[in-house]
Amino acid sequence: MGEAAAVEMHDVRFSYGTTRVLESADLAIERGEFVGVVGPNGGGKTTLLKLILGLLTPDAGAVRVLGQPPRMASHALGYVPQHFSPDPRFPMTVLDVVLLGRLGCGRGFGPFTSDDRQRVSAALDRVGLEGKGGLPYAELSGGQRQRALIARALVSEPEILVLDEPTAGLDPAIEREVLRLLRELNDSMTLILVTHDLTFVADGLETVLCVSSGQVVRHPTVALHDVTSDLLSELLGADVRAVRHDHLWPEAEGD
Repeated sequence: MGEAAAVEMHDVRFSYGTTRVLESADLAIERGEFVGVVGPNGGGKTTLLKLILGLLTPDAGAVRVLGQPPRMASHALGYVPQHFSPDPRFPMTVLDVVLLGRLGCGRGFGPFTSDDRQRVSAALDRVGLEGKGGLPYAELSGGQRQRALIARALVSEPEILVLDEPTAGLDPAIEREVLRLLRELNDSMTLILVTHDLTFVADGLETVLCVSSGQVVRHPTVALHDVTSDLLSELLGADVRAVRHDHLWPEAEGD
């Protein structure tokens, strides 16, 4: 038998009380894929992530991560939340934030070790924040904060990286930098990214998962380059009209 898929869902159902969010949902994400997850607000994107991360349990059906129940595979999952805003009255350095990613990695109790700090240093280097561990996290730019949160997820050495709106609120130039970093990370891990930005998905990814009306539907992103009002309505769960706008990424130096 071959390797298990990165993520599989079979006939998954999930409700909050009487509100059904997923209805007989099926999903397969192969190892090494980089997929975007889109859909309307309240359509189930966050629920899908929480099921993959093992933070929620389906009412029916099965979720498997690398062939195991999600909680058994938690060591292989890294998570980058949309927001992380520590109270400025309790200042944290970049090092402090990234070290939090070492909690729950089987390191046991007690103070952080030199090995923990070496892993943090390597993760900061990997995301382009070398030498910035001593800076206050609150003083970083938006793009630098996202890189720090990605580093926090990387110190657990995950096989699957799950990101919730990692480019929300960033300008196009910084968005491009984040996408470039994620493409590099995709060389060694599976990436699952929730976003509302269809341009980001179409320009950077090959596959998009639409979560809407209780279902998870897989689309090749090539379809987004010839987007229609009908396709947008399906992806976003609302009656919308497509207006053509050719988006050009700001060219980075050396491109």
